[in-house]
Amino acid sequence: MKRLTAALICSAMAATMLTSVAHADDKTINIWAFTDEVPGMIEKYKEAHPDFDYELNTTIIATTDGAYQPALDQALMAGGDEAPDIYCAEAAFVLKYTQGEAAQYAAPYEDLGIDVAAETEAADIAQYTIDIGTNPDGKLVGLGYQATGGAFIYRRSIAQDVWGTDDPAEIKDKIGPGWDQFFAAAEELKAKGYGIVSGDGDIWHAVENSSDHGWVEDGKLVIDPKREEFLDLSMKLKENDYHNDTQDWQDAWFADMKDEGPKKIFGFFGPAWLINYTIAPNCGGEAVGEGTYGDWAVCEPPVGFFWGGTWVLANKDTTKAEAVGDIIRWITLDCTEDGLQYKWANGTLNGEGGTKDAVASGTVMANSDGSLDFLGGQNMFDIFVPANQFANGKNLTPYDETINQYWRDQVRMYTAGEKDRDAAIADFKQAVSDNLGLEVE
Repeated sequence: MKRLTAALICSAMAATMLTSVAHADDKTINIWAFTDEVPGMIEKYKEAHPDFDYELNTTIIATTDGAYQPALDQALMAGGDEAPDIYCAEAAFVLKYTQGEAAQYAAPYEDLGIDVAAETEAADIAQYTIDIGTNPDGKLVGLGYQATGGAFIYRRSIAQDVWGTDDPAEIKDKIGPGWDQFFAAAEELKAKGYGIVSGDGDIWHAVENSSDHGWVEDGKLVIDPKREEFLDLSMKLKENDYHNDTQDWQDAWFADMKDEGPKKIFGFFGPAWLINYTIAPNCGGEAVGEGTYGDWAVCEPPVGFFWGGTWVLANKDTTKAEAVGDIIRWITLDCTEDGLQYKWANGTLNGEGGTKDAVASGTVMANSDGSLDFLGGQNMFDIFVPANQFANGKNLTPYDETINQYWRDQVRMYTAGEKDRDAAIADFKQAVSDNLGLEVE
């Protein structure tokens, strides 16, 4: 997730660590995270439960420059009173802590007093989040609080101009299912002077997370055919001038969210957090009629995918298992109006009028109002509940963050004409072999 507060960004750049409460003991719960989001939730839990008599010792280390994981690993290995009781991992590296080399430190939720089967079913937790949070022994050790199933987020005015409708039920059939239908829509948009996406990075997460195989299987590099096809999809976008050829998270990408690029862009692929924390702040306004604010809608994407998320884990050696279990249940599984899920979905965690977000519980979203002025009054939960069910969590590996970067670098050089397709694949394999020591064919 690309959501660091200014304070955290500064702390990361200075390679410092944010902590509160100096000493750990039997009445202290140690929390490790890479943003202030989960620690803030736990503070809210404490406020709402006066009988909760534990102090919170919080350590926040931003993921900038890879600082978080080594520090967390050391703290878990060292154990003792200062060891984390609760710790967080994001999608880019969560498998390391649920299924990989650090999985031995994670407590099964059932050992925290959580009835996993009954509570995940009652909360209607998407299967992909359960798959990612399940250890090699089949025990659930991590869940998230967000729903990060992806949708297609598009401009209503452009849809009206090209197709005479901005109805999500109709637009989903214009852009999908499948990439052939998506590119047919791209051609229709081009005829009216629009780009379908800002850059090839906008389709990457849909490609990556709809693949059948992860990057690594049995210690060997695997290039799933759907991921290899990204070379061709990216080239098709470039050669046909279907986008503004931006890079995601760069200034030109943000500019396209407020119509400041060479041509207007129809849409972006992403979860609810992309709407709330990326597109909205970069749309050029804060109310309907300002910039592109209010001119957006969401529909089902051409292929199901997810992007991002934070999983909450507990240390198997915690001496406060019951209290830790209560906190984690409140964050990830509690479906009542007093739980984090409901407050997060309805924007009431910090009082009325806060940001509404898609949450892990489909039950909560079905009982909540996800209507946003930013989306022209659309209830985004109508789209994001099924989107979570279409997402696949079985194609992740602990190497994804690094390998994805190698792959996307090669694809970018290929579409820029700096090398041919075979050379891009060969150079990608060489980078993986040289830097990760994985077997390649």
